[in-house]
Amino acid sequence: MEITNPKIKGEDENFEMSLRPKRLFDFIGQEKIKKNLEILIKAAQKRDEVIEHILFHGSSGLGKTTLSHLIANEMEKNIRITSGPAIEKAGDLGAILTNMEDGDILFIDEIHRLNKLIEEVLYPAMEDYALDIIIGKGPSARTIRLDLPKFTLIGATTRIDLISSPLLNRFGISQRLDFYNNREIEQIVKRSSKILNVETDSDGAKKIAQSSRQTPRIANRLLKRVRDFAQVKRNGIINEDVVRETFEYLEIDCHGLEHADRKLLEIIIKKFSGGPVGVSTLAASLSEEEDTIEYVYEPYLLQLGFLERTPRGRKATRLAYEHLEIDFPKDNRNTLL
Repeated sequence: MEITNPKIKGEDENFEMSLRPKRLFDFIGQEKIKKNLEILIKAAQKRDEVIEHILFHGSSGLGKTTLSHLIANEMEKNIRITSGPAIEKAGDLGAILTNMEDGDILFIDEIHRLNKLIEEVLYPAMEDYALDIIIGKGPSARTIRLDLPKFTLIGATTRIDLISSPLLNRFGISQRLDFYNNREIEQIVKRSSKILNVETDSDGAKKIAQSSRQTPRIANRLLKRVRDFAQVKRNGIINEDVVRETFEYLEIDCHGLEHADRKLLEIIIKKFSGGPVGVSTLAASLSEEEDTIEYVYEPYLLQLGFLERTPRGRKATRLAYEHLEIDFPKDNRNTLL
């Protein structure tokens, strides 16, 4: 799960920055969210107010960070970027907030991983634009309140279920980012190709889109690998044949499944007769963490209809058998088509 893992990697950051659109108009996909944000931004600008606090949630690689940057660009304000695990002490959060200016945006990635004590400091900051600081200890301790600039907090999470209700309720707007369709991914591939100055024909872009797991980050990562292959092995032009050869070399199939995805399905089918099998057993069989199984492998396999979750565990569907070219047993009750 190296290439098609939607989580960002260290080497992706500069690459993604170079491909990131500068204006909301250039952002492809998520049309409903774009329309909502356009109205929100224009209304805030007309009233000369800050934007309400926003929570973006959805799978990795769908554009939560990019949309946050675009909001800052449209508002012509600065954006400060951090993550939940990076804010270890209340003083860390206080240092960030006190150095912001009116209208600035604070983007907290993986906000579900904020320490609960940090959350309590964040509540008055979000509601009253104030920071409560405790000075001293014991009976002599006292609290002072510092006024903060009026800012917008944008939180991003892949696990909205792990965000506490008090924090969740303080976001005025919550938007879920959905997976992209193939047409949108094709447009993203073509746009990225132009920025990278690499010629990609329609069939090549379509082939990359089909294996991108409907995720822009993966599509761009695949484009990067295909570009390397085309420049070394071919004439630098990306077409369907070049993409096919690259994917064969990388062991990526037409659905964007890597060897590890197929291995998971094969284990369920061959070792556990198609399931059901518990996630802990699967994790042990693959030498992976349970969270990796649940939040990296499973979402796309479920979306494809290759996997089914039941109260007793995971089951491989008829579609999974067909994809792996394994005969579907007649006595298997798993009849999902």
